[in-house]
Amino acid sequence: MGTPDKRAFWAYFFQALAGAEAGLNANTNIRHTEPEGAMTTRSEGLLQLAYADQKRYGCNFNSQVDRALKPHDPAKTILQPKNNLECGVKILFNQIIVQHKPLLTRSGYWSPLHPDGPRYRVFAKQMTNPPAACGLPTKSTINKAATTKSIRDGADRGETPK
Repeated sequence: MGTPDKRAFWAYFFQALAGAEAGLNANTNIRHTEPEGAMTTRSEGLLQLAYADQKRYGCNFNSQVDRALKPHDPAKTILQPKNNLECGVKILFNQIIVQHKPLLTRSGYWSPLHPDGPRYRVFAKQMTNPPAACGLPTKSTINKAATTKSIRDGADRGETPK
């Protein structure tokens, strides 16, 4: 895969992840209450990140400045798409390169990337619907005539190959 294709894949991947996490709304935030009365945390922005990620991954968020702003103010550093997406790249780099974990794993940062989890289906659907800006076909480019008879027969019956 050439560099342009790799860039297109990762751009498309993060678009699908942002769609699954925040509905592509950069100002989305969700409150999480940890079990047994622990601290309440908030996930924010396109990739639903937290201020703790600033320290953990070196993200360009400033909780002190953001505290003075309203919860959905797009001026908040954590809600700015550039900051949020760059932080997401750092988190994914840590997972794949540093920790040697696969892209889809139950121990990953984002729940839509946990295989068989309820939010994984949302992510997978996002990945099958490329935005028009990608210029990609939405139908399969596989030549049915070139596949084996058993695969063709299974496809005709609506079966998924095993």
